[in-house]
Amino acid sequence: MAEPSTDSSAGVETDQAAREASGAHPYGRYLEEFEVGDVYKHWPAKTVTEAEDHLFCLLTMNHHPLHVNDVYAQRSQQGRNVVAGPFVYSLIFGMTVSDVSGKAIANLATEELSHPAPVFHGDTLFVESEVLEKKESRSKPDRGTVKVHTRAYNQDGVLVAEFKRVVLVPRKEPGHSPQSAEGNVD
Repeated sequence: MAEPSTDSSAGVETDQAAREASGAHPYGRYLEEFEVGDVYKHWPAKTVTEAEDHLFCLLTMNHHPLHVNDVYAQRSQQGRNVVAGPFVYSLIFGMTVSDVSGKAIANLATEELSHPAPVFHGDTLFVESEVLEKKESRSKPDRGTVKVHTRAYNQDGVLVAEFKRVVLVPRKEPGHSPQSAEGNVD
């Protein structure tokens, strides 16, 4: 299991410093490097700005006033602008790439995406991913799949988004360590 370290400049727990120091994972991981139960603290955290949210809304033609109209948002249940959910998901997904899918052949599925609490302009997101399963391919010995559960928390520790995803990743040494049929994927 990967041991997280502490980034002394921010006092935030992360495994990025250890990765950079060791050179073991410059970008992404091979199938053999994932272990069920490992938790990756994605570094750095990210503060969401109003400009980013508005640009995302413009690019995707999401003109819902809750995201782009201060007067409307002040009269809403939240009392202020809410960051667009698809932007939150995209940002969180992007924050995981260097740890989870940096070497990916393909992202195969996103499952159970939810936003249990809103994200507001100025919120800072802290993201982590837990490895739930890993399977070797039965038909292609140079690859396998990894399933992770990604969670994002705001600066107050409130869970604001989570999802599971399945990623097809290459093996470092194709077909070197076979698993039982249960642990294989076609």
